Amino acid sequence: MAYLTAAVVLVGVLCVLNLTLTLAVIRRLREQGEGRSLSPSLPVALKPGSRPAAFTATTTAGEQVSAASLTGLVGFFSAGCEPCHALLPHFAERAEKMGRDNVLAVIGGDGDEELVAALTPVARVVVEDHDGPVAGAFRNSWSPAVFLIGPDHTVVAAGGRMEDLPLGSAA
Repeated sequence: MAYLTAAVVLVGVLCVLNLTLTLAVIRRLREQGEGRSLSPSLPVALKPGSRPAAFTATTTAGEQVSAASLTGLVGFFSAGCEPCHALLPHFAERAEKMGRDNVLAVIGGDGDEELVAALTPVARVVVEDHDGPVAGAFRNSWSPAVFLIGPDHTVVAAGGRMEDLPLGSAA
């Protein structure tokens, strides 16, 4: 009977130790995660230094855009996408600082009147299918996605949030 009592006490002590260590790990992970976005940056196919493929598209205002004429900020949004609507004010603020001619907003799907109306004053807006020519040129399958294109028409930075782009750049 003494062996059984010792075994139960040993198992109890091990359970308490395991619980204590688990709680310590959880607390540490929470401390490390503070200040970070709950949604991590989305992976993008075009990395810095690469070029989008050739494309041509027509904006909602009838302007022609192409890979050869593209520099500045490029954003991909989807109709009815809640994270896209959350990114919208940050994107529009950055776009306003860069100037309309240096910003391209691509809205995938049937179009989202709210997105089009909010982006048209600060960006050239293209509405296309999710697998349209601009999305294909960027090999983009994520929404939202943002790219910063340099004067040499290569990707300077890319990601799923405005924080993924260098803040001081006006490409």
